[in-house]
Amino acid sequence: MKRREMIRASLFAGAAAAVRPPLSAAQSTAMPSELTPAQSGVDASKDLSAPGWKPLFLDEHQNETLIILSDLIIPATDTPGAKEALVNRYIDLVLAAESSEAQRSFLNSLGYLDGESIRRYRAAFRYLKREEQDDLLHALAYPRTASGWSGEADATPDLGHAHFEALKQRIATAYYNSQIGTKELGWDGAFAHGPYEGCTHPEGNHK
Repeated sequence: MKRREMIRASLFAGAAAAVRPPLSAAQSTAMPSELTPAQSGVDASKDLSAPGWKPLFLDEHQNETLIILSDLIIPATDTPGAKEALVNRYIDLVLAAESSEAQRSFLNSLGYLDGESIRRYRAAFRYLKREEQDDLLHALAYPRTASGWSGEADATPDLGHAHFEALKQRIATAYYNSQIGTKELGWDGAFAHGPYEGCTHPEGNHK
């Protein structure tokens, strides 16, 4: 199974649910007498695709690293990949609104990737050759668990794998919340609810 298919299979259920924010969340962000931007017809996704877009949280190096990483994890095939879905911009927007702890955790994972890249290849991840980037991600993608035969079953967790999984989860969640990603999950672009028509029962035929 290809990398993209594995990610899609593992995240299908969660991502499909995530594209619809809970009602309580929408209610908590708007006063009863006010309309949310979406209710007012504002398409916030256009801000992310604007030609002059600049990151709110990430610096230039972090943003470029994230673009390259997302393209390696979910590359374009017969459908657009994470780079085309502007996954880096979505992640930056979310990070800008998250807690300092969540921000620090993400930067630690991104920093670990660069640190490991420098340790192995003497260059930051974004400057590696494509084959070197693939090799590094392949090394981090699988946990180095201790063997029961060696008596090291209680060995410490694989930190590199944990950082890789955290980054992969961020990228995959962002991708399958994008319009491109939801269409890959089967969404045809039509909203589930349709126009409001009121009661359609014949008069006096209510049960």
